[in-house]
Amino acid sequence: MTGVELRQLRYFVAVAEELNFGRAADRLLIAGPSLSQQIKALERDLGVRLFDRDRRSVSLTPAGAALLPHTRALLERADDLRRRAGRLAGSEAVRLGYVNWLPADLTSRTAGVAQVHVDAWVAPSHTQAARVADGSLDLAVCWVRDEDLKRHGLRARLLGADRLYAVSTGTDAGDVWARDTSVLLDDDTNSWSSWNVYAERLAHDTGARAVPIADGGITGPAFFDHVRRSRRPIVNSPKGQTTSLPPDLVRREIVGPTVHWTWSLVWREGETRTAVLAAVDALCEGVDAGDLGLRAPDAWLPEGDPHR
Repeated sequence: MTGVELRQLRYFVAVAEELNFGRAADRLLIAGPSLSQQIKALERDLGVRLFDRDRRSVSLTPAGAALLPHTRALLERADDLRRRAGRLAGSEAVRLGYVNWLPADLTSRTAGVAQVHVDAWVAPSHTQAARVADGSLDLAVCWVRDEDLKRHGLRARLLGADRLYAVSTGTDAGDVWARDTSVLLDDDTNSWSSWNVYAERLAHDTGARAVPIADGGITGPAFFDHVRRSRRPIVNSPKGQTTSLPPDLVRREIVGPTVHWTWSLVWREGETRTAVLAAVDALCEGVDAGDLGLRAPDAWLPEGDPHR
């Protein structure tokens, strides 16, 4: 009995109700030969023949007829267990923190598996990762490196990514080489620790010019002032992705390489709560690095990015 699967039992019931392997296969949306092989495997594991079959007909054996009601009851109990687990998971609160970006469909993705409460404290990536580690949050959407995950005892899955661009004065909106851009580093490490690590690696890898600042001008009006004073296009940060540009500035795509920032969903390595793990699966299901441009030949991610 160790090899028996619920899937095989469902196949048995379908064939017993249709008494035709072709119709049962169509109903189950599987190939006929595969269904036949699964039924043979089930008969082998149970040690009894369930069906008498020839080229013209299929009928239940006495053993098959005796086992059918018990199989239906077992499947009903399995379905009830799944429904009960879903209700329990869906009623459990999960605390999620973020930096400045969340999936637009977060609520619909997690409906039915957990009550996700988005934490009101918007904090930098390194802060949110630390809060997950100390138990203040269950999940966080943030930028992390492999060493951060190891230090805090966290796990991560890819949730999203931004392709960064440059901002410059003038009217030329054409592509700009990464080596011809500047990237700002702020001395406020409490707020910009993760960005500074990322920006330093970007400058090192691409030849972009690192420019120290002390006015919080990574985003907002101060960032635009830096652009106006600069002779080179300046790389924007993820916090400025959706900010409208003033009319005297233009957006320019960065090439050679294209520059990407990843958003990870992180949780504690030893997490066992069903609702938390179900929320992770619900949020990250279908997220593909290739679809986000991270597998393109000219895509750049910093060393240590878990999705590189």
